[in-house]
Amino acid sequence: MPKVYLLKIAHGRSGDKGNTSNVGIIARHPDIYPFLKEKLTAEVVKEHMKNICKGKVERYEMSNIGALNFVLHESLGGGGTVSLKIDAQGKTHAFTLLRMKLEVPDELLRLVEAS
Repeated sequence: MPKVYLLKIAHGRSGDKGNTSNVGIIARHPDIYPFLKEKLTAEVVKEHMKNICKGKVERYEMSNIGALNFVLHESLGGGGTVSLKIDAQGKTHAFTLLRMKLEVPDELLRLVEAS
């Protein structure tokens, strides 16, 4: 199985509130969503984002739109008004997660290449 960036099979969007960011991952094809549900667990996301997210990661499934939403607690250095980070907002967190590499079956990769 080829190892590819999550970006190849999903879109992402992120935002922030206080010291928490959230990342939405949306399958590029409906048949990819079950694969994402299986492989993209809160634990896997926490490990990938461990240098950013100091708290827990919660995952919410949105099957009706083929998406997963991850809430990353304690990920903004206290939040925009108190953080010493250069960019204390979560707008780039989706891109960071989309840079995760996953082994993806060829048949799923063909789905996104065909669309």
